[in-house]
Amino acid sequence: MADQGRLPVTLFTGQWADMPFEELCAKAAAWGYDGLEIAASGDHLDLRRADEDDAYVQERLEILKRHGLGVWAISHHLGGQAVCDDPIDFRHRAILRDYVWGDGDEEGVRRRAAEDMQRAARVARKLGVDTIVGFTGSSIWKYVAMFPPVGQDVIDAGYEDFAARWKPILDVFDAEGVRFAHEVHPSEIAYDHWTTVRALEAIDHRAAFGLNWDPSHMAWQGIDTVGFISDFADRIYHVDCKDTRIRAASGRQGILGSHLPWGDPRRGWDFVSTGHGDIPWEDAFRALSSIGYAGPISIEWEDAGMDREHGAAEAVGRIRDMLWPLPATAFDAAFSNQ
Repeated sequence: MADQGRLPVTLFTGQWADMPFEELCAKAAAWGYDGLEIAASGDHLDLRRADEDDAYVQERLEILKRHGLGVWAISHHLGGQAVCDDPIDFRHRAILRDYVWGDGDEEGVRRRAAEDMQRAARVARKLGVDTIVGFTGSSIWKYVAMFPPVGQDVIDAGYEDFAARWKPILDVFDAEGVRFAHEVHPSEIAYDHWTTVRALEAIDHRAAFGLNWDPSHMAWQGIDTVGFISDFADRIYHVDCKDTRIRAASGRQGILGSHLPWGDPRRGWDFVSTGHGDIPWEDAFRALSSIGYAGPISIEWEDAGMDREHGAAEAVGRIRDMLWPLPATAFDAAFSNQ
């Protein structure tokens, strides 16, 4: 567990859903993590079971306690993706729980995904957690290339659809005293600076809707990752540390990835283990300190060229070394005693 006054460093479990929860807890504790950002995937967290069975929730908490770990946030990225997406297709079938997919009817999937996000709020409260990290999906991401062209009315309707589907979800979040931290990410309703502004406007700046600062998806788009923290200072509800390495331009690579697989040297960029890319982590942590961020720092491992256990074990030390204590007084205060 984190020492008082020190930000807890956690491991996001989304990329570890194939590993039994207790096994991952043992490994995370051995690597030096303070806790987990638990994904509602694999056997890590079954939201429906947790909603209906208090003993199951207590079992999850006891496993964490047994390994000296805490939990400050849970993730429901996969379910959130289906709330607004259009179309709903084979990609969603691969990532959704059977009870959310149901018969695969598109609108039925969206409705059940929204209900599951509301369920996540109730489960978070049972776990003593106040933040749920995730995606929103988007009915208008398919128009990002703007060809064939669509009118502004189509884009406006996409934000209206997002608001109509998410406001009832946020009502439950408010009732449970929890917050949603949307990960700004391509394929979501908010994927860069201006779409984040538009999304916040669409839901009337509801306090229950904030942001998960994950710079890896901003970096390859050319967004100022550190400036984003200052721009949305009151909305940074959670932090995920994932890194991106940008390759030197040769005139062949494009930012869209060219449908090349992860790790292919022809790509213009790749996700890499935290500390091995181009994210200015020290500047970012200084910016987070300046806005008074006091939540967990969660490490998300994705690297096609590195074993995940090596990456997770190495990253926690890299990040913790930059989370130094803040000064108790101004650095120049001593001069006033002369």
